Formats: sequence, structure tokens, C-alpha cells
Amino acid sequence: MKSPVRFKLGKQSSLAPDGHLEDLEELVKQHQTEEGIDSRVRLMYLANEGDLEGINELLDSGVDVNFHDIDNRTALHIAACQGFADVVALLLERGAEVDSKDRWGSTPLRDAVHYKNHDVIKLLEKHGAKPPVAPMLVKNAREVPDYEIDPKELDFTNSVNITKGTFRKASWRGTEVAVKELGEDLFTDEDKVRAFRDELALLQKIRHPNVVQFLGAVTQSWPMMIVTEYLPKGDLAALLGRKGTLKTMTVVRLALHIARGMNYLHENKPAPIIHRDLEPSNILRDDSGHLKVADFGVSKLLTVKEDKPLTCSETSRRYEAPEVFKNEEYDTKVDVFSFALILQEMIEGCPPFPDKRDSEVPKLYAAGERPPFKAPLKRYANGLKELIEECWNEKPTKRPTFRQIITQLEFIYNRFGHKRRWKVRPLKFFQNIEAMLKKDRSRQNSLNLSTHSSASSI
Repeated sequence: MKSPVRFKLGKQSSLAPDGHLEDLEELVKQHQTEEGIDSRVRLMYLANEGDLEGINELLDSGVDVNFHDIDNRTALHIAACQGFADVVALLLERGAEVDSKDRWGSTPLRDAVHYKNHDVIKLLEKHGAKPPVAPMLVKNAREVPDYEIDPKELDFTNSVNITKGTFRKASWRGTEVAVKELGEDLFTDEDKVRAFRDELALLQKIRHPNVVQFLGAVTQSWPMMIVTEYLPKGDLAALLGRKGTLKTMTVVRLALHIARGMNYLHENKPAPIIHRDLEPSNILRDDSGHLKVADFGVSKLLTVKEDKPLTCSETSRRYEAPEVFKNEEYDTKVDVFSFALILQEMIEGCPPFPDKRDSEVPKLYAAGERPPFKAPLKRYANGLKELIEECWNEKPTKRPTFRQIITQLEFIYNRFGHKRRWKVRPLKFFQNIEAMLKKDRSRQNSLNLSTHSSASSI
């Protein structure tokens, strides 16, 4: 029996080091006999080509469906890498080992996940393929984090997508929760694993009534998940979509909710937390109508010294500060810029520059343009317009902090409240006077009637 051979096929093992394989055509020539190419070589080759008829003929002739080459790869590995769901189905039907490992420890499922072959993933899982090992798996049970949730406790029976689809609703110990499931390619992408770890680190620090509450995570099994409180009222974007413009008092009240949540993040110790993706769809509403800042997937702890300027290309472009668009160094003031746009949107009833494409809007900001004030000026009374203009100032250092924003919003809220009370109190005063006069007239009429009756009897 000939020794196993190594092939350079279309796509290599997801865990194989680069530059270790030889050319396929050369190897085929080396293993070609007078009778033709080695049948085992042909099985691997046909799996790589997706040739169902040829594979069936070879297997019918007695070729082992679980033949391993020198790298311990099987035809099922090859088909999984290529994304040939029909070939994978055939090989499984003919007895292929679903969890066979190559020399680097990769299974067909892991290869399929690495190459994002979703139909193959579902097929392998249906046949009992074991999920990949979570990248945060600990070796000692005592090292399992306190926030760890047993995935078996999460019930997705009535699951629905929430807001942008990042989170799904689920039930955990009888409580409705929001679950963010990490992508299938996470464990092969070091940047995404790092981002997941960073998000967990941030969420564990956060405890504020205007920030969505972190409940736990699944990190010791696959898929990994983040679990937060579920807010059934949806997000601010949905509210604005239904209502359009909001009453000024409501706008100021909701703006205070956002500002308080953001101030808490920015005043985090020892380093501020920059949200970096502040937009209406990332601001959720609870049962009482309070707003909570959510989704920290691209958030970052701002350290005193950065090796390189903070940049971000994952935020919504429509609410992106100019310094981010221009790929310049930035800080917490990017969130203040986004806040200004949200505050104005609640008054105007439409997102900034609604007639422009999402990708075009930051170019306008960078050129010094800002969304126009079209609503009646009384909607911007008591300094609201001035506050918005301060917050979207071209120079980040000129923008106020959220602590300063809260002070200004509270002043505006009290001014609007004072005017409302001034309008209401005189009305109630005159209503009370009128009621008293009416009561006196009634009493006088009763007295006159009584006097008249006494005089008649005499």
C-alpha cells in the first residue's frame, strides 16, 4: 500500500500554516501509475472539483470514504472547505466521519466555518458535528468567569430579532433578555476575538440607569453570546419613525436620559469609555419611557497614551464626527457630536440630511456643513439651538462635556416647565374664584328664599 500523499487543493485547512504544500499537478503526476491516477488521489481531487458522479463511482469501486492524506485530511475536509454542500451530503451518506481531524486539529465543520460556507455548516451540524472550541475556553473550572451563563438556560423558542438584528430576544430563567450571538467566523478572527473580550470588559464595568444592563455571557462553549436586559419598547429610531417630531419638553427630557448615560461612560475611571456608535437605533426605551444607551460593540476605553490615533470605520456614517471621517485622532467629543445630531433629529422629526446617502453625509460635516434648522424657532427656545451648535462645533475642544450638557439641559427643562406652570396657574386661579362666587350666589339665593318664606307666614 502506498504511503499517504499531500495535495495542494483549492482551499487548505483553516489551521494549516502557509507555504507548506506542493503543487497539485506535480503531485498527481508523481502518483500516476500505468493504470492511471491513484484512486485515493482521485477521490480527493473529485471532492475538490465537486464531481458527484465520479465520487460515487470511486466509492462503489471500494475506495475508502475516510481515506486520509499525509496531512490527515479527508474528502469531507476538502468538500467542506470548497463549500460543496451536495458533495458533503453524499460523503456523509456514504459513511464519512463527521468530526475527523486533520494534522492541525481542524474538523470539516471548523473548515466550513472558516470559509463561511453556511449551507455546509448547517448540514454538518445536522449530522452531529461538534461545535468549535470557544476561543475563551479556560483550562481550569475555577477560572470560569462569574458572569458565565449556561447556554442550556437560554430559550430561543419564541426568539425574534431586535432593532438592527444585532440582538435576539430570548428567555433566561423566566426573564426576557436580549442575546447577541457572535459570528460563526469569530474563533478564526483574532481581531473579532479581541473586540469581544474588550466588549465584555466594558460591560462588566457599567452600572447606570441610563445604560443597558449587562447580565452575563457564554464564553466556554460555542457559539459565544452576550446577554443583556431586554427593553420591549424598542429603540429611539423606531419611536421617531412613528412619531416624527416630539414635543419640546419630551425632547429635553429624553436628551437628559442620553446625556446622563453618556456622562457616566465618559467619566469612567481610570479611563473614559467612548461609545463611537451613538445613534437612535443604539438608544433603547424601557417600560417607563426612559432611554438607555446600548450596543458597545465598537466602544473603547480611552487610555492616557495610545500607540496610534483612535480610528473607527464601523460606526454609522450619518452620525459620524468629522475627525473620525478624516481619520484623525479623536476622543470622547465624537460622542458629543453624535448627540447633537440626535437632539436635533428629535426636534426636526427626520435624520440629518435625509436626502443624502449614508456614505455622503460625513463629507458634508467635514466640509463644515450641518443639518438645517427647519422647525419653528420656538421649538429651539431657551438655548436649545445654541446647545446643538456648541455640540457639533468643528473643533472638538470647543464642544462641551456631557456634564456641561446636563447642566444646560436641566436649565432649559426648568425654563420650559416654569412657562407651563405660569400658563396653568392663572387659569386655575380664575376657575377657583369663579367657583367661590358661584357658591356665594347660591348661598345668597337660599338665604333670600328663606327670608321671603318667613315674611309670608307672618
